[in-house]
Amino acid sequence: MRDIENVLICGLGAIGSIYADKIKSAKILVDSERLERYKKNPTTFNGKVMELDYVLPDCNDFKADLVIIATKYDGLAEVIENIQNFVGKNTLILSLLNGVTSEKIIAERYGAEKVAYSYFIGHSALREGRSITQDGVNTIVFDGNERIKKYFDKVGINYEIPDDIIRSMWLKFMLNVSSNQTTALMRLTFGEMLNNKKCMEFVVNVMKEVQTIAHAEGVKNTETMIDDSLEALKMMCPEGKTSMLQDVEAGRKTEVDMFAGVMIELGKKYNIPTPYNKVLKELIEIY
Repeated sequence: MRDIENVLICGLGAIGSIYADKIKSAKILVDSERLERYKKNPTTFNGKVMELDYVLPDCNDFKADLVIIATKYDGLAEVIENIQNFVGKNTLILSLLNGVTSEKIIAERYGAEKVAYSYFIGHSALREGRSITQDGVNTIVFDGNERIKKYFDKVGINYEIPDDIIRSMWLKFMLNVSSNQTTALMRLTFGEMLNNKKCMEFVVNVMKEVQTIAHAEGVKNTETMIDDSLEALKMMCPEGKTSMLQDVEAGRKTEVDMFAGVMIELGKKYNIPTPYNKVLKELIEIY
């Protein structure tokens, strides 16, 4: 099977821009409305205007070896439709969306054999309009697909390959569900959240709901997930803000459906109460 050469990036926000900057040869998928908007107001990354090769969904002369999806959750359905002209026999699809559902959704359309399980970790990028700033702490965690590993080595993309990608994804989900949603409501940085004892008691109670759902989903070693998540939180930049807090402050739509919404639906599936997530969802939707 051929090595990865042709890359398509979907999404030019806080995460997509990181990899558009790293993969200079990548094509950036946009619709006609975004194309005009980006031409008038180009994306800047760490103070430098990005020179990007845009492609529209109706283009039919390009097949991607690798599609990197870095949109928000509410844009996933549109992206799944818009990439159809670019997916060929040997295309791999890497979803960097938060949550634990995007891979299954993509696989329903294009087949599980094309989907590599993955997620993004790193310090939060700061996004103001089309200006994005990120300190270089960024890593893609994925399932170890050899073609992707060889390509990442070639272009210098930081990556990790865990022993259990599913458990790792649920750990990230636990962090997102507990800290993203709580900080968005309370308007707290990571440091402010960690230094607030009452807030952290609340965060742990949210984590317990995720832990129970994860166990029902068949995730392994759930008994240590909360301790592992708390250790990961301590590694975050104290002044940093979660992506959901940034969305709330900027008046953008949040990813509450992918966090609390998924938790509530899985709770119904397994008859497991999720009261903390129900409250979080209702309060965040007030914004």
